Amino acid sequence: MRVMLFTDTLGDVNGVSRFVDNMSRAALVSEKPFPDQPLVVVTSTRFEVPRRANILNVRPALSMPMPGYPQLQLALPPVLALRRAFREFKPDVVHVSTPGLVGLVGLALARSAEIPVVGVYHTDFPAYVDHLFENDSLTSLTSFLMSVVYRRFARVVTRSDDYAKRLVTLGLDLARLSTLRPGLDLEMFHPRFRAPSVWSSLGIDPFTPKVLYVGRVSVEKNLSFLVQVWKSLGVNASLVVVGDGPYRATMERELAGTNTIFLGFRHGAELSTLYASSDIFVFPSTTDTLGQVVLEAQASGLPVLVSDRGGPCGVVRDGATGLVIPAVDLAAWAVSLRELLNDPGRRHAMGHAAAQWAASMPIRVCWENFLEIHYQALRARDD
Repeated sequence: MRVMLFTDTLGDVNGVSRFVDNMSRAALVSEKPFPDQPLVVVTSTRFEVPRRANILNVRPALSMPMPGYPQLQLALPPVLALRRAFREFKPDVVHVSTPGLVGLVGLALARSAEIPVVGVYHTDFPAYVDHLFENDSLTSLTSFLMSVVYRRFARVVTRSDDYAKRLVTLGLDLARLSTLRPGLDLEMFHPRFRAPSVWSSLGIDPFTPKVLYVGRVSVEKNLSFLVQVWKSLGVNASLVVVGDGPYRATMERELAGTNTIFLGFRHGAELSTLYASSDIFVFPSTTDTLGQVVLEAQASGLPVLVSDRGGPCGVVRDGATGLVIPAVDLAAWAVSLRELLNDPGRRHAMGHAAAQWAASMPIRVCWENFLEIHYQALRARDD
């Protein structure tokens, strides 16, 4: 079986891009022998993408920064070049990773060749639109468009059981939904990368506890709520924000004078060190379908605080590896964070449990489950 994965995002910094990158690497180092390359990733972007034998980046005909998100890119892919790559690879199954222009070209090519399409619901676009624009009509339109696209897939992959339930509300058949097992690169995220000296090198007080957030700095991540929580704490600790986005300038103004440090994007070994050298990870988002950063933080030995809405709560053992807190209960978040900051022994015990928990989710398991879901789609077509 050969799978051709179409994605609008690769090379930029987000969970979808990282997932696609992980699947590409896993396909090349898989322990199972394949007579042919089992996966080819196709994208069209001006961002720098990983140089691998199974990644094809077709230069876009036109690209521009996404309105409201200058860190992201809208690209018009060259359809003829994508069609030529499709015919050369001759996939058995098409995987659509994003419902953008590249993904829609992949969907059209698969339908013309009458081969099954598997689509993954990485991003809750209706929830994002609701947070960004607070317009019920626009949110309803987005939900309708997502329903139109995802109903055309033979199987729809969700990143968590929570979102499997939400997709039913879009009119999708529960029998066609599959939840993908989570996984991460355990070589990159591990407590062994802990090096508290990193804080001094960044001009940050190394002696205060560090509360870390990693991700897009935008309103749909519920960061305005985190601002309120942090301002209400009154404890001697540092909030470290890794990432960038349209809400950053506002967040910096609102948290001025509160011992909050904004580091922008960080990558590779430095990111691994920042994770492992922190003390607590906070992720208040209610719109994430999984929250890959929550897995990465636990693998790095951090207790995590997440909301009870969305996918992240499904990868946290409440009370053992972290805390699942009611999404809109500011007092509960403030109390939980304050108590954990004041109890180093509990932090260390939860961080140790978190690393052990995450160790059971290597990327290999995710890759094998990914393949099996595509086999199911192919078998269903042939039955």
